[in-house]
Amino acid sequence: MDPQLLYFLSLIIFLTVVSLHFVRRNYSAILIYALQSLMVSALLLNSYSILKDDSILVIATLVLLIKVVVAPKFLSDIVKKGDLLLSVGTYFETALSLVFIVLITAVTYSQRFLPLVTIVYSNQAMLSAALSSIFVSLLLIINRKGALTQVIGILSLENSIVTFAIFAGLEQSVGLQIGIIFDIFVWLTIATVFVSMIYRHFGSLDVTFMKHLRD
Repeated sequence: MDPQLLYFLSLIIFLTVVSLHFVRRNYSAILIYALQSLMVSALLLNSYSILKDDSILVIATLVLLIKVVVAPKFLSDIVKKGDLLLSVGTYFETALSLVFIVLITAVTYSQRFLPLVTIVYSNQAMLSAALSSIFVSLLLIINRKGALTQVIGILSLENSIVTFAIFAGLEQSVGLQIGIIFDIFVWLTIATVFVSMIYRHFGSLDVTFMKHLRD
C-alpha cells in the first residue's frame, strides 16, 4: 500500500479519537468508533498482503467482525434500551479540551519522542500519529463523564496501541496477537456488562452520580 495512503489511514484514526471529545450523541460516538476499527482492520489486511501471515488475516477478520459490526450493535442496544441518545458532558470546556489536544499532539511530534517514533524510520509520520492517538485517547477517558464514552475511550486506546504496533513492525508478534484477541472477546464483554450494571443501579451513565461511593 502507498505510504501516503497508510499515513492517511493513521490520520483518520487520530481524527476519530479527536472527534470523540466533541460529539454529543452516543450513536455518533459508536459510529466513529466503528470507523476507527475499520481503519485498524484495513491496516492489518495491508500487513497480511505484505507478510502473507495467516494469523494476521485471522486477527484482521476478527477485528472487522467483532469491533466493526458486533461491538457497535451491543453498544447501540445499550443506548436504545436506556434511551441514552445524548452523551454525558466533559470535565473540561470544549476550548480547553482542544488546547490540551493541540499541546499533546505538538509534544508527540517534538524531538522528545523522536527515539520512539523512529523505531521504523520510514514510518515516522505514522508512528507519530498513532502515538498522538494513544495520548488523546487517554485524555478522552479522563475528560468524559459518561461511562459509555469512557468505555469507547478505552477501546479507542487499544485501537491506537494496535495501530502503533503495526507501524512499529510488531504485527507478527505472538504476544500482540494474543492481546488483540483477548481485547476482542474479554473487553467488549466486560464493557457491556459494566455499562449495563451502572445504568441499572444508578439510572444514569454520568459517573459524577457515583461520588457517594467514596469512603
